[in-house]
Amino acid sequence: MFNAIGRIFRTPDLRRKIGFTLGIVALFRLGSFIPAPFVDFTNVQACLASTQGASGLYELVNVFSGGALLQLSVFALGIMPYITASIIVQLLRVVIPHFETLYKEGQAGQARLTQYTRYLTIALGVLQSTTLITVARSGALFSGASAPECSQLITNDAWYAILLMVITMTAGTGLIMWMGELITERGIGNGMSLLIFTSIAATFPGSLWGIGQSRGWDVFALVLVIGLAVVVAVVFVEQSQRRIPVQYAKRMVGRRTYGGNNTYIPIKVNMAGVVPVIFASSLLYLPALIAQFNQPTAGQEPQPWVIWIQNYLTKGDHPLYMLLYFLLIVGFTYFYVAITFNPDEVAENMKKYGGFIPGIRAGRPTAEYLDYVLTRITFPGSLYLGLIALLPLIAFAAFGANQNFPFGGASILIIVGVGLETVKQIDAQLQQRHYEGLLR
Repeated sequence: MFNAIGRIFRTPDLRRKIGFTLGIVALFRLGSFIPAPFVDFTNVQACLASTQGASGLYELVNVFSGGALLQLSVFALGIMPYITASIIVQLLRVVIPHFETLYKEGQAGQARLTQYTRYLTIALGVLQSTTLITVARSGALFSGASAPECSQLITNDAWYAILLMVITMTAGTGLIMWMGELITERGIGNGMSLLIFTSIAATFPGSLWGIGQSRGWDVFALVLVIGLAVVVAVVFVEQSQRRIPVQYAKRMVGRRTYGGNNTYIPIKVNMAGVVPVIFASSLLYLPALIAQFNQPTAGQEPQPWVIWIQNYLTKGDHPLYMLLYFLLIVGFTYFYVAITFNPDEVAENMKKYGGFIPGIRAGRPTAEYLDYVLTRITFPGSLYLGLIALLPLIAFAAFGANQNFPFGGASILIIVGVGLETVKQIDAQLQQRHYEGLLR
């Protein structure tokens, strides 16, 4: 292992790529601590010290931004607008035939879809930065904050100050998107994924240190043991797949023989990735957001439905919240897998190139068999996603940790997934120059 790491730094091309990637990551983290214009940095730090953090959707965005959201920095939005734009463009392929046509056109069509994703990212950056500034001005950004400074985060309420803050945060989102594309082009691994990895990994030490200080070091050691077990389980499931054998018939083209080889279709247990967790978190935040805009004025009693939402759908430690969260993740897993994997298209492509599954007729029977296998394999995958997503809520109820508990939810899924993919890419680069790679 150490010899392989030494070979990485002895290979000039690979050393240059890793150095470039680390440099971009360092700039990305630096921008997360530079406050946006007209933000009172002292008051922000006082609010961070008096509260556990944000709640609901802002909790998820804060994790993905590496804590930059609550800092109200120039990179406050992080990579979240790009993630949302990518998911929207992917879902629009089902609704808009033009998007599906572009997807099938190859590299030129993919470049066009990428351009649409960039435009949508900037539009979402404007929308989300405006919402963030509005919430910060109202003092509702920090949940449970006792410091009076939390209502005085912005020093200037003039229209030009708000406009400058929106432009700065949106430009920060565009800069992050550009930095991610630079890493993909000149560095190692997928740039956007590595920036998300960096943001989440940066919150791990603070979360673990907070557990140790608030609950004691024996609980801290127990959390580390549980975290190691969770990481091992997530790696095992993420690498698990059902391999459906495929054979290709031999065919003669002139004097050449093509086909006749055997391969397989890999169907992963977790084909949906982290997207269902993001969907479920966003949908569960909507009732709390609606209730927040229906707060009574001074001297009036809140409406019964607002009280019910505040009691049951705001805090993650309530059993009803956990049950709804789990069921939404299971449902969204089936929904997203059905969109991203089309058995009819796979069966048609196999039939076109003379491929067949042993014992299954080509065409419609193949599509039905793939759909059957996909439905069966998605069930344990959806249960796995739901259980992993519930870990931070269980830790919040059991250990008193904040809901940014590192070993669970979207955090651990992204950390493990991106880490495995980056190690595989480094291994492939090493094997191009040496007989032995990073993995054995």
